[in-house]
Amino acid sequence: MMRAGGEALSLLAAPLNVHILQTLEEEPKALLDLRRAVGSPPQSTMRLYSRNLTERGVIDRRRRAEFPGSAEYEITAAGRDLLGVARVLEEWLQASPDGPIQLGTPSSKSATKALVEGWSTNVIRAIAARPLSLTELNRLIPKVSYPSLERRLGALRLASLVEAHQGDGRGTPYVATEWLRRAIVPLASAAAWERRYRSESQAQPIGRLDVEAAFLLAVPLMEVPADFEGKARLSVEIQGGSSPVFAGVLVCWEDGRVISCSSRLEGEAEAWVSGSPVAWLNRLSAVSGRSLEIGGDIALAEQILSGLGALATVSV
Repeated sequence: MMRAGGEALSLLAAPLNVHILQTLEEEPKALLDLRRAVGSPPQSTMRLYSRNLTERGVIDRRRRAEFPGSAEYEITAAGRDLLGVARVLEEWLQASPDGPIQLGTPSSKSATKALVEGWSTNVIRAIAARPLSLTELNRLIPKVSYPSLERRLGALRLASLVEAHQGDGRGTPYVATEWLRRAIVPLASAAAWERRYRSESQAQPIGRLDVEAAFLLAVPLMEVPADFEGKARLSVEIQGGSSPVFAGVLVCWEDGRVISCSSRLEGEAEAWVSGSPVAWLNRLSAVSGRSLEIGGDIALAEQILSGLGALATVSV
């Protein structure tokens, strides 16, 4: 099942989609002219991709009054904002440890597809928490078959999103690379786009595992002072039927380092930060919007918010 952010990134994983959107950003074009501008793919392929983008609402097909029977395509507001997500994604791709990756290339497709599949199957959520072997992943994610997990883990490793970690000899454990952790920025930007341009029934809901994965990826990247210390609860109010349900992490810092980050929210905390999924997405994707609520040690909470917000504004 596709998870929050997966639809937008899947659209941008396809090079032809990227080229179509970038071309139409300049001006509307008839299908034949558009096809020439994006490298003259087969006519059937061009029609398939343009129809899919039209159905997703990112481009629009309209009749040309001066030429009866002809039509042209133009980018919509949703398409322009999707290109904003594309720019965030490209900045992340440029920071690949294997060298800069250009958006709209086969390498971009492979890396983005591996990211989306790892995110949607919860492989990333699991590995973001601690080193895990394939066998351990299979126990934690029983709904995904062993061969499928093996393929997804292989794709993540090939894309340098995970790497082997020294273990105890009972299988090779894998850990999230820093580059994978920084993927939280395009993931948040993609999820925020979906919340703006998809109805509640169309958009993938943001669930507990999405929230936990986001925090587990992002928190270790936060830059804080060397003497920073404290314990804070970071939580998101998610859909839970008749009563609110909270998901997030309880984080403890000592001497500027994260010494624990648990998805169990119970326990004492000196500060807390809480808000809706939209408020957190705005914080992680540098979009202005509704604010988060803070409490307890206000200075500690504000330092945490500053560190998280910087992830979206500092070049990756």
